[in-house]
This record gives sequence, C-alpha cells and structure tokens, in this order.
Amino acid sequence: MAKCLLLVASLVAASCAADFRCPDKKYAQYEDERQCDKYYECEDGVATEKLCPDGLVFDVTIRKLNKCDLPFTIDCGDRTELQPARGNEKCPRRNGYFAHPDESVCNIYYNCIDGDPIESHCSSGLIFDEYNGVCAWPKAEDKATCGKKAILQDGFSCPKEEQLDANGRAADHPKYAHPEDCQKFYVCLNGETPREQGCSLGEVYNEEKQLCDDPENVPGCEDWYKDRPEVANLKKGGNNEQFVSGSPKRKN
Repeated sequence: MAKCLLLVASLVAASCAADFRCPDKKYAQYEDERQCDKYYECEDGVATEKLCPDGLVFDVTIRKLNKCDLPFTIDCGDRTELQPARGNEKCPRRNGYFAHPDESVCNIYYNCIDGDPIESHCSSGLIFDEYNGVCAWPKAEDKATCGKKAILQDGFSCPKEEQLDANGRAADHPKYAHPEDCQKFYVCLNGETPREQGCSLGEVYNEEKQLCDDPENVPGCEDWYKDRPEVANLKKGGNNEQFVSGSPKRKN
C-alpha cells in the first residue's frame, strides 16, 4: 500500500513538473505560479519540481543558489498556497520565527530550525511581531492581552521567582504542590502558564522531590488515603488508576 501511495505521489509530482516548460536549456530556477514554497529547477531543458523546507518560501530574486527564505522577507503576491504544515506546538512549521503558543506571553518567541525550537526573549517593553518577525513596541490592541498573568479558576498563578532544579539551574517547567489537595500539583509551562495535574491514586505529590510519592514520605499527607479502603485494595492488586478528587484537605 505504501509503495502504491509513493508511486502515486511520484506520478503527481512528475505530472506537475511536466506541465512546466523550461524557457531554455541553461540551468535556472523558476517560481510556481500558485504555491509560494514550490519552484522548478531547470537543467538541460528538463524541469524538476522542488519544495522549500517547511516554513520557508521561494524568491526568484535572491541571487544565491538557495532561494528559499523566511516568509516575512518575501512578497508572495498571489502565490498564496503552501505545502501542508509539519510542525509541533512551539513550531507550527518546521522552520521560521513563531510567537509563544500562549497569547498572553508576548515577549517570548521561538526560532525553529528543522522543528527544533530555540527560545528567545524580546528586550524589556517590546513584544514579538510574528507578521514581521521582529520585536516591536506594542500597539494599543496588543496591550489589552499581552502580559496578562494567567490564573486558574482556583486562583493559582505562577510565581515570579525562579525555581531551581537539582542541579541549581532554573527549571523550565516548575512544579508546585496544591495547598489543600495532597494528590494534586501545578505545573507552570515555561514558568508562565499554569496547569493543574494529579498523581495516580494511592500517591501524593512530594514537593521536595518534585514527583509523586508514597504518602508516608510526605509530611502532612501521611493519612491522605486512610479513609479510602479502595486505595488499600489497589495497592494489594497492583492496579494503577489515575487521580480521583474528593479527598480531605492537606494538613498544614
């Protein structure tokens, strides 16, 4: 089946290239009339269809042999079509500069190279302008959303102070114990965006170790499951269910 699909794709590409006629037999590259990241390489009068790396587009005016560059440096005009994106959360396309996925975080952006994000920060007071690919002064409409601190429904927001890991370095995604529920904890994505998480049934969060642990190893949470007979049965049976809320409050 895979061979059949590959054959079909090859035939389609060959058909598209066959539709393009090279003006002469010297080596040259030509843009596609509809797709901005597609171009044709002509050699000895034969056209070969090519694609720029995902996230880059083709500009025939570039004097270098590699004529693929970032979209904000090139005017595609009516060539609005692009290849399907093959990115991830931080890199919507595999190459380019992209804003932070949390719209309230406006001063952090990612330089993506073949799908690997490199985090960068704008200078104080500036925000990232994804359309132009630069840090710029915020406009009035940007100020309405940028920099607003994300707060969960229970009132938790990520502390400003950095949390250090076991090696003394700032944690990328710091974790914090829930003040009332031993089974729950918070994760601050990139230190900015809070998410509530929970340990498996029978475990509680150990803030000192930064992981889920047995209740007897966490002061104040030793008796967390004492009125939960299903937890005792769970340990005997070795099953590992996900967390269930409704337990008593954490002891301070």
